[in-house]
Amino acid sequence: MDVSVSIPAAAASMENMSDDKIAIIIPQMSPFLPKSPSNKILPLGLQNEAAHPARSFAKRAALLLIKKVVAEFLGTFLLMFALLSALIMNEKHGGALGLLGVAATAGLAVVVIVASLVHVSGSHLNPAVSIAMTVFGYLPPAHLVPYMAAQFLGSTGASFAVKTIYDSPNLGATIATVPALGTTSCFVEFITTFILLFVITALSTDPKAVKELIAVGAGAAVMMNALISAESTGASMNPARTLGPAIATGTYTKIWVYMVAPPLGAIAGTGVYVALK
Repeated sequence: MDVSVSIPAAAASMENMSDDKIAIIIPQMSPFLPKSPSNKILPLGLQNEAAHPARSFAKRAALLLIKKVVAEFLGTFLLMFALLSALIMNEKHGGALGLLGVAATAGLAVVVIVASLVHVSGSHLNPAVSIAMTVFGYLPPAHLVPYMAAQFLGSTGASFAVKTIYDSPNLGATIATVPALGTTSCFVEFITTFILLFVITALSTDPKAVKELIAVGAGAAVMMNALISAESTGASMNPARTLGPAIATGTYTKIWVYMVAPPLGAIAGTGVYVALK
């Protein structure tokens, strides 16, 4: 039996074929018809996105921002929980950790958390960092308020968690940052935050920098600043670090120092490195 393949025009017909032949008819598309952009049938959701690219982009941008905000909340919560736990353990055990131990705990916590989340949100963990990055164009302005809200909530949540877990009769004096130098404390917080942001900006924004050192550099700067200012200002360098424990313990002594000096120091530190670069 013969098998013939025909690509018919309008005149071809099955009836004209002899009984001992099977015709396989392959329709011929007109060269004047528009071609389909793809030989695949898209799922309904993807068809909608293809039809509305602006809406699709907005959805992806919103989802990405949510992931960043969650990362900032989680990172700030973990950082604060580690730091406040170290302060409480040091107090409960008669200064067993000492200033060096608490400073090292803070520095190591920064290294671990920044290394884990820097590729997700930049791992700011600090409203002063977010403000400085926004001022100099490294963070979209629309992201600033969500970042700051996540950081303050993370710090406050960690402070209440520590308050619930640990039984400390003098919790406010242990975990709150209270300036011991009067208004001079404002200058100390300005300088320490300046150093921190100078290091962060150098390692995270300069294309010549070794990006793998961002976490190490930030952690080392935090540890160094804690060693030189913990006894005088509590080495905050972070409005969220101060506000969270203040809300949990009701300790608001000269809190304006920590709301004003770190953001100004952060902007100055970032600005100086940008000018040098």
